Amino acid sequence: MLLFERFNLGHGFRKYFQIHPAIDDALRDDVYRIRHEVYCEDLGYEPVRPDRLESDEYDAHSEHCLLRTSSEPMKLVGCTRLVLTKPEERSCPLPFEHTCAATLDRSIVDPARLPRETIAEVSRLAVRAGYRRRRGESRASPLIHDEDFGTNNQPRFPYIPIGLYLGALALAERQGIETVFMLTEPRLAVHLARLGVDVRQIGGAVEHRGIRIPSMMNVQSIIKGMRFMVKPMWSTIRNEILAAYTKKGATTRHA
Repeated sequence: MLLFERFNLGHGFRKYFQIHPAIDDALRDDVYRIRHEVYCEDLGYEPVRPDRLESDEYDAHSEHCLLRTSSEPMKLVGCTRLVLTKPEERSCPLPFEHTCAATLDRSIVDPARLPRETIAEVSRLAVRAGYRRRRGESRASPLIHDEDFGTNNQPRFPYIPIGLYLGALALAERQGIETVFMLTEPRLAVHLARLGVDVRQIGGAVEHRGIRIPSMMNVQSIIKGMRFMVKPMWSTIRNEILAAYTKKGATTRHA
């Protein structure tokens, strides 16, 4: 990584990647195509489908984020989604509320008691194999690992997963979401803490494609507490997301 890119992550991100909200059918199909490649073909988490598009019942009320390379020919890199509550069915559970029904500590937070229009869940983060594999690994998960940050002698920055999380954060901010929930690998909170992100565990671990922890984050607290080095990258991603919606003339769900 060049010295300038190490100290201006926004520049480094723009050099290699573009991030878009998937706000039309073609872009959403790209999201579903990545998810099929990762979740169905590579990792075997979901059954292979004839159309090679992986989607579920939550996608109809989700905002999707798509990451591509910035250089021509642009290649698909990864995606994630922000699952919103159903506008017409405010009590409809988010995915983690099903998965973690028996392990949530409701003395910390009871999602069912929060205003449903202010909560959402980040899920289905997927990164294509060629962009997530580390040496000697062919079936690595798309989550963040210690070695993704490099070493003290050769530091690097995990642009792809962090870019997707920041993309989901931009979607949440735009929708007026206050609290974001996630199922995370146990050490994700440690990694995100390096960036100034406070992730709070809200229940016991569950088995869901590996050991996962139900966690929550406050959207405005993340934005205000973000480390100085990450802010240029956040600004770049946020601006790209908002510019795409402006160009499309889209409105927020809660507008």
